[in-house]
Amino acid sequence: MPELAEVAYHSKQWDSGIGLKILDVHINGSARCARNLETEIVVPALIGARLESRETHGKRMLFRGSKSIWLGIHLGMTGKLFSRDSIGLPGKHEHLVIRLSDRELVFEDPRQFGKLEFHQGSESPDWWSDLPPQILSRAFTFDYFLSFCSRRKGMVVKSFLLLQDIFPGVGNWMADEILWRARLDPRRRVSSLTDMEKRALFDVLEFVCRGAMKYIATDYGKLPRGWLFHVRWRDGGLCPKTRSELAREQIGGRTTCWSPAWQS
Repeated sequence: MPELAEVAYHSKQWDSGIGLKILDVHINGSARCARNLETEIVVPALIGARLESRETHGKRMLFRGSKSIWLGIHLGMTGKLFSRDSIGLPGKHEHLVIRLSDRELVFEDPRQFGKLEFHQGSESPDWWSDLPPQILSRAFTFDYFLSFCSRRKGMVVKSFLLLQDIFPGVGNWMADEILWRARLDPRRRVSSLTDMEKRALFDVLEFVCRGAMKYIATDYGKLPRGWLFHVRWRDGGLCPKTRSELAREQIGGRTTCWSPAWQS
C-alpha cells in the first residue's frame, strides 16, 4: 500500500493539469472506490472548473479547484495517479478520468481499495479538516506522541505505529524501518518502553519520514544505502548493522521484518 512519500509522489503526477480547464469527466460509478460519489452531481460540478492546487496528508491527497471544488483521493493498496497526452476510452481499471484540452488525468485502481471523495463549498469538508496532525508538522510534538503512548500502552509497538489516526502515512515498510533504527523489537508492548526508548522512537519516526519525503516523494528515487528497506524482503537478507539474519513474522496481522541481533 502506498505510504507517506509514495502518496506525495503520485499527487505530483497531476501537476501538468493544474490551471487547465476540465472539459469532460469519466467516473466509474459502479466501482467500489467511487461508492460514495453521486456522479450526477460530481460530474457537472467538475466540468468547467480548473484544478488550482494539491496537497497530501499521510496516505490521502486533496485537489482544490475553482467553483469551490474539493476532490479527495485515497490510493488504497493498488491505486495510482498518472497523466497522458493521448485521449481515448478509459481503461478497465481507470475509475476517474479528467479530460483537459490536450491530456487526461487518470486515477487507476485495479483492486478498488482506494476511495474518491468530493465536496463543493467555501469551507473544507470534514473528511479533510478533521484529520490528525501530520508527523512532520509543528503540532506533532513529543508531548503529543507521549499522550498516545499512554492511551495505547497495551498495544505491540509495530501495530501502534500503523494507527493512521496517530501516525498518518506510516505503513508497513516505514514501521519496520523506524523500529529497526530505534533498535526496538516490534513485538514489545508500548508500556514496556523506557523514557529513553520513547524519545528514540519519536526522533527516528521523524527521521524516516523526512528521508522518505526527500528521496521518494520527489522522483521516486532510491533510499540511501544502509536502510533496512533494501534488504527487508530479500531472500537471505542480512541486517545492515550486524550482518546477521533477519527475522520475519506476522505481527498484528502484518508481515514484519526485524533484526533479532540488533533490536531488543
